[in-house]
Amino acid sequence: MSSTKNTSMGTNGYYNICVKGHLDDRWLRWFEGLTVALLDSGETVIQAPNVDQAALFGILHRIRDLGLELISVQKYDPDTEI
Repeated sequence: MSSTKNTSMGTNGYYNICVKGHLDDRWLRWFEGLTVALLDSGETVIQAPNVDQAALFGILHRIRDLGLELISVQKYDPDTEI
């Protein structure tokens, strides 16, 4: 008998996406509806709450299309402090 493994591929997640540099106003429009924070370190964090894998890849494609340097993508639990 084979066993099945439950995966979270179909579930939504909460992500912090960090890119190098600060985004100016014209680039911020590409991420409308998401929370964007400009850090003192010179990085930008884009918070993508409750998105599925397709939406996450869409955001990553926008980052690629803008020529931004991706630093990290981190999944987080919205019930814990970030």
